[in-house]
This record gives sequence, C-alpha cells and structure tokens, in this order.
Amino acid sequence: MKIDLTDTTAGEINKALVRGRRAIGTPAVGMVLTLVIVTDEENAYDALKAANDASREHPSRTLVVIKRVSRGPRDRTASRLDAEVRVGADAGTGETVVLRLYGEVVEHADSVVLPLLLPDAPVVVWWPVNAPLDPAKDPLGALAQRRVTDSYTAEQPVRELAARAMAYTPGDTDLSWTRITPWRSMLAAALDQVACEVRAVEVEGEEFNPSCELLAMWLADRLDVPVRRSPSAGPGLTAVRLDTSRGPITLDRADGSLATLAIEGQPARAVALKRRDTAELIAEELRRLDPDDTYASALRYGVERLNTVPKQSAEAPAGPAAEPVTAAEAAEPAAEPEPVEEAAKAPAKKAAAKSAKKAPARKAAAK
Repeated sequence: MKIDLTDTTAGEINKALVRGRRAIGTPAVGMVLTLVIVTDEENAYDALKAANDASREHPSRTLVVIKRVSRGPRDRTASRLDAEVRVGADAGTGETVVLRLYGEVVEHADSVVLPLLLPDAPVVVWWPVNAPLDPAKDPLGALAQRRVTDSYTAEQPVRELAARAMAYTPGDTDLSWTRITPWRSMLAAALDQVACEVRAVEVEGEEFNPSCELLAMWLADRLDVPVRRSPSAGPGLTAVRLDTSRGPITLDRADGSLATLAIEGQPARAVALKRRDTAELIAEELRRLDPDDTYASALRYGVERLNTVPKQSAEAPAGPAAEPVTAAEAAEPAAEPEPVEEAAKAPAKKAAAKSAKKAPARKAAAK
C-alpha cells in the first residue's frame, strides 16, 4: 500500500502510517530499529531495494531522505516536504517513508526525521554515496548509534580511508570493511589449523580498492608483520599469501566466487567466497550496534605504513656478536680516543711500568 503526501508535515506522515497499518490489518508496530538512508534521487532505488531485502532479517522503519537540488533562487527560499508512505508488501516486512526535501528544509533534515523515529529503538544512518567527512558530527548522524558509510563509492577511496581514520567515532563503520568479513574468517581459520609464525604477507587485489587496503591493514595490525599490496585485474580481492615458518598459506580467488585454500602439507581445498550484494552487507551491519573496535584499530593503522620494510631488516648486517654490556657500563661516558703517537707509545710505557715493579723484587732476591 502506498500513500502520497505533497507539501506535508511530520505529523501528517505519522497519521498516514497509522492509517496504512490499519488498512492492511496490522496495527501493532513490530519494528526493531529505524534505518535512515541519506541519498540522492539517482541512487535511491538501489538503496531502498537493498534495505527492503535486509528488512526480512531486521524488520525496521526505513526513512529515505532525498535532498532535492533547487534550480533557482526562488525555489531555494521556498521550503517543501513531499512524502511517500509504503506499508505492507511494498515495504518489505517493515515500513518505508520516502522523504523529498526542497528549499531551506534541506538544511534541517534532522528536524524532519526526528519525529518519525521509532520510540525506544536504535537508529542507524546509512549514506550509500556522498557521506560526510565526519559522520558523527552530521546532524542526522548525531541521531544514530550506528553510522554506515561506503568508501568504495568515493572518488578517491584510499584518501577517503585516511579521512575516516582522522574522524573516527565509536559507532562508525564502512561497507568496504563488511565486504572482507568472509576473508578475515577464512584466514583466521587457516592460521588456527597450523602452529606457525607468520613472517610476511602479500595482499593482491584491484588497485585503489578500499577493501583490499583494509584487509592489508588488518593483517599488518594483528600479525605485526610487513604486508605488501600487489595490484591485480580483480574483481575485488583476488589473493592473500602468508609466508610462515611452516610454509606458505595461500587463499586465491580469481573469479570472484570460488576460492582455493592451500596450506603446506595439506591438500588444496575449494571454499565458497562469493562477492556479496549490498542487501547482505547491510543485513550484517544491522546485526550488531556496538562499536567495532577491530575496524577502528585496522583503520588507524594507516595505508601509508603498508609496503614498508621493517626496521630490523633495513639495518646493515650485524658483525660478530658483541659482549653483553651491563647497565653501569652503559651509563659511563665513552673514553676519548688517544692520539696516534700516544697509542703507539702505550706498549712501551706498559713494559717500563712492569719492569719498575719487578726491580725491588730482583734486589731482594740478590741480597
């Protein structure tokens, strides 16, 4: 069921929701959260379809905020709110309200959304495209416990990761991070099967793909080893190679759906590692509303620290093993080097000193 409202208010929208629920015979509200989607007209259809599919697992009230661009000065000063209320089969298992904002009300979207939030239910805000640099300080983001962005849609995804790291607030997350959940699970399970020490890692994937960068930063942060990024033709992530003390471990996915896990001393195994659609990613993010500390730690590791040589290997080869130095010896000031002539005379002086010490003993023996 669809109800169109033109030049309306938040109060009229709430009344339309009640009428719609009564008309389809479900007056009770069974939603578990409010999902706010902030997008443009071009991407609204795909985002709403993904949210409706995810609502089968998480029944929610979905509010789609579309900020319409005003064409002239007169339109920019005139405020208007149009709404499309969907209930029943047209809204998945929850309720959907599509809000189109015009004029000055565009700058006050939070005042429109606030009266439509479900009482005593968590709020999640999702920006499919054009996410703010600091989601937590955005007026709509400030209403939410969880803020979902997607750095893959940015013009410069790798630079977007650096901006996300600087502005990170507990509750922020990225669908580029959600995409690598199966990879992280598979690699962790592979390392659990072999007692070994990881010495180096190589992550192969599309260039400028934020999911590849996040996986590389996660491995470098967790394993504390050098990680090298290698570009490939894709799609997405294509391979991860671990150099371990027990031999190489490789997870290779060349076609984007089926991967091969190879562990030294074991037969190679085919594992399902397909690329997931947006509905699956959103459904995963809605399963947890607490801060993701693992994502925060990997994000703050920094892309610039990848492909670097560890300090111990960059130093010159060590010579013969030096004798251990005590703390007292280390605290003493270093002796100044002797002049060349003094250094040459040193053996003669030592010999003269020894003969002077032996002279009294010889005289005593002679007596």
